Amino acid sequence: MSFRVQPAPPARPNRCQLFGPGSRPAIFEKMAASAADVINLDLEDSVAPGDKAEARQNIIAATHDIDWGTKTLSVRINGLDTPYWYRDVVEVLEGASERLDQIMIPKVGNAADVYAVDALVTAIEAAKGRGKRITFEVIIETAAGIAHVEEIAAASPRLAAMSLGAADFAASMGMQTTGIGGTQENYYMLRDGARYWSDPWHWAQTAIVAACRTHGVLPVDGPFGDFSDDEGYRAQALRSATLGMVGKWAIHPKQVALANEVFTPSDEAVTEAREILAAMEEAQASGAGAAVYKGRLVDIASVRQAEVIVRQAELIGAA
Repeated sequence: MSFRVQPAPPARPNRCQLFGPGSRPAIFEKMAASAADVINLDLEDSVAPGDKAEARQNIIAATHDIDWGTKTLSVRINGLDTPYWYRDVVEVLEGASERLDQIMIPKVGNAADVYAVDALVTAIEAAKGRGKRITFEVIIETAAGIAHVEEIAAASPRLAAMSLGAADFAASMGMQTTGIGGTQENYYMLRDGARYWSDPWHWAQTAIVAACRTHGVLPVDGPFGDFSDDEGYRAQALRSATLGMVGKWAIHPKQVALANEVFTPSDEAVTEAREILAAMEEAQASGAGAAVYKGRLVDIASVRQAEVIVRQAELIGAA
């Protein structure tokens, strides 16, 4: 391992990120009462151009009037290629209470995009005397974004999380699909005449996870469009968790429970992880560099894996 130790990501639960349009304040209370760890109030795709100004005011009011509990409260601004984004940042950050935690930046293509928002946010914080520093989450949803994913992950100390936006990513890449997440009908392999569907998002997810883990950022899986397909959502979430992602978006309230189910370590997994740590501690006390647990070798790599599970369980339990 390099002597430059990978920084730890932010210590916060991030199993599910629930989205809701800023133009629909009637649903904000329900979002606050949900089991999602992160709430994303949207100013971008789900808000019509003529409703953007009102949506900003709705979100500002929600930071003052609604009890969001311990959730991370985030607002998704419009893309930097639109005439809306700077007003999103200025109006929301100048008017919002200290309860606002994060700004989500869509369609980030390079580190300069993050720098632009960072500079504006820093100036507003200084001018308004805000006590709590705003964090960022970026969405990788273009060919440029995935090509520059590592420089983006290192772009700002504000950066807390990074998500994959499957729909816009597919369009930017020229993918022949209209599906949002999950396996795709024509992306299959043949073996003895039988079809096997692999995951077309796998390589992009892996690139995001590697960049995030290198720079201490939380890697998050994005949307799954067919909210009538619970098993498809669960399967996508399980693949993402196996790759190292910490959570997934919910574009419908029914997806919250599915994400929490997948990204919450089971009691059995936590018990086993604690037993592995105990076995290794006992081995080290006796001068051994490895231990045997249930017939398999346990070494320092196993310890690191077990520590991830235990830390995740402790974060969720403390929330």
